[in-house]
Amino acid sequence: MQGFIQRFIRLYRPLISELNELLSEYDLSYSLWQIIFYVKNNGSSTLVDISNYFHVEKPSITRTVQRLEEKELVKQIPGKDRREKIIQLTEQGEEIYQLCRQRITELEAGMMNGISNEEQTVTYNTLPKIRENILNKEGNNIE
Repeated sequence: MQGFIQRFIRLYRPLISELNELLSEYDLSYSLWQIIFYVKNNGSSTLVDISNYFHVEKPSITRTVQRLEEKELVKQIPGKDRREKIIQLTEQGEEIYQLCRQRITELEAGMMNGISNEEQTVTYNTLPKIRENILNKEGNNIE
């Protein structure tokens, strides 16, 4: 299907801008929110777990986590090995998650205006399949 990538990018950029605007009220950006969201939904996690999940280099995740630590939204807890850094949300991080999650849910509901439940379900189920196709492409070095 020609033009899919262009349509996706035309959706992605305004969506990230909208999220950044919403999150700015909490002194966050989408990149910071992603880590909060991941840790909230996956529990205490290592930097390696997080970088693997997002397919981002570990130094990028380390810098993002450091910014969240400065904001006192996450903290490091000791791992099995001194070199392993395990991240978990602080109480303040949990509170910020709840506030932002509520606002993002409202944003999601507004974005789905005029789109049937069936269309929403198809889209929701299709996007992860597209992602898997990209990640499983032969010779792909994303991971």
